[in-house]
Amino acid sequence: MTDSRDLDLIVYGATGFTGRLVCEHLNCTYGVGGDYKWGMAGRSLSKLEKVRDELSIDENIPLIVADTNDVQTLEKMVSSTKVLLSTVGPYRTYGSELVKACAYTGTDYLDLCGEPLWMKEMIEKYDGVAKNSGARIVFSCGFDSIPFEMGVFFLQNSAKKQLGATLPRVKGRVKSLQGTVSGGTVASFTATMKSVEENPALFSDLANPFALTEGFTGPEQPLGDKNIYEDDLKNWSGPFRMAPINTKNLHRSNMLLGHLYGEDFIYDEMLLLGTENPDIIKKDDHDLSFDMSLKPGEGPSKEAREAGFYVVDFIGSNANGDTIKATVGGDRDPGYGSTAKIISEAAICLLEGPSGKGGILTPAPAMGMALIERLIKNAGMTFTIDQ
Repeated sequence: MTDSRDLDLIVYGATGFTGRLVCEHLNCTYGVGGDYKWGMAGRSLSKLEKVRDELSIDENIPLIVADTNDVQTLEKMVSSTKVLLSTVGPYRTYGSELVKACAYTGTDYLDLCGEPLWMKEMIEKYDGVAKNSGARIVFSCGFDSIPFEMGVFFLQNSAKKQLGATLPRVKGRVKSLQGTVSGGTVASFTATMKSVEENPALFSDLANPFALTEGFTGPEQPLGDKNIYEDDLKNWSGPFRMAPINTKNLHRSNMLLGHLYGEDFIYDEMLLLGTENPDIIKKDDHDLSFDMSLKPGEGPSKEAREAGFYVVDFIGSNANGDTIKATVGGDRDPGYGSTAKIISEAAICLLEGPSGKGGILTPAPAMGMALIERLIKNAGMTFTIDQ
């Protein structure tokens, strides 16, 4: 990618709830007129001006009007920046032309997508185009799926150092969590289920953990669809709502990393429910609130966002009995406060890192340990190995 583009980063969807939080983080962390030239984009100039003023962002920051229904405005926007960060979902409804424009113009792209059927479609259509142009298209750069994907990457890097090899079995277990999913996530979930309703043949892709690893199918994976007691953890575990998208991204990462975790890699995600049988003692304080009435652009108060948090354990093991546990934490609610910081830092990481191979990627192969370092420094996240 050349350096002739005017801007380093554009936030598309800056007037939405999450987009505002992204702009707030960029402004507070990097300012305007510093090392990075960034801009705010959306459909309405007046709304962009209002958000800019409400967030006390310098009036010199560029405001870009672009509409997903007007391809020319999208192409003009993506051609003016090195990295495009989109918070405009559902992505099946609003994202396809934007991904296409970035793929053809060689513009790096990140979003918060949790729509695996749409992601599979984009991979089929534009992975080759992005490879040719050098564009790095990276989906799922929020709570789904960076804490999980980078948690496993962090664990496996530690395993290589300690054991000389990665671990073929990893359990992701959500230890504690307080917060809510976003209205955009609800809309994305609704859009995905509507696609399946309209075309039931797509259900197999939705249920397949290897739906995003075109040409490769690994071993049978745990379903994680019911409460189980795990002797090794001395704990009950139950289904986790975000597992279907996170596991697909994990297996795509493994493939793009040259099967760093092994072709026999087995991974699942569940909620830790405690030592008492949850079928007898109701346990509902760990899971994300999944309020289906939430609309895109809606979200919790600042106080609620700042009161949120999450802690996830990753337990790796092999046939020799070796085990390593990594823990990943976040200091804000998952769906908004933490997600806004995560995708902002991922965008800066893409911008800062060397231009790697283009294509439709996942965070670990696209950014590696540099992303973890940036998340620890600027996004309120922790990555630790239990000794």
